[in-house]
Amino acid sequence: MKITEMALPGAKVIEPTYFDDNRGYSTEAYNDRTLREYGIDTKFVVDYECYNQEAGTIRGIHFQNNPHPQVKLVRVLHGAVMDYIVDLRRDSPTFKKWVCQEVSAKNRKQLYLPNCFGHTYVTLEPGTVVLYKFDDYYDRQFVRAIRWNDPQIGIDWPISNPILSAADSQAPFLRDSDVNFTVEGNPV
Repeated sequence: MKITEMALPGAKVIEPTYFDDNRGYSTEAYNDRTLREYGIDTKFVVDYECYNQEAGTIRGIHFQNNPHPQVKLVRVLHGAVMDYIVDLRRDSPTFKKWVCQEVSAKNRKQLYLPNCFGHTYVTLEPGTVVLYKFDDYYDRQFVRAIRWNDPQIGIDWPISNPILSAADSQAPFLRDSDVNFTVEGNPV
């Protein structure tokens, strides 16, 4: 397994080892003990799968506010996404900064997102299936979103006319959001 730090603190690219042969492949896509050896000590409690019918679909920028923020481990089972991670800790030197990484069934990468970051992606292929692991349960009371094209965040999207849910298209801008993450309250 290879783990690479991204430009935002705590965000990581994880590349499991795959064993390919004439039948296909096998891999240990998740191993709690191995991740702990790399300093990732997260107990995941939920797997969530998301099917995206069309290329050009954006989901996010999503997060779950305190007291139930969620650490995420994201991988693509079929297709490809350009995945974006946004630092939402209001007192962080990297507040509003984002990083991106293509994650696909072909490149087999996974992303680890600390619990104080927003998450969004755009599908690059039709029929893309994304699998998330979460360390805390969904709690509707704390679920939040920020508008995908928020000018304060300024994500450089590869498309201009995405497919969006009604909720994502009407999500508040960051300036109007009640995001409540701080460095002290949400160390990575």
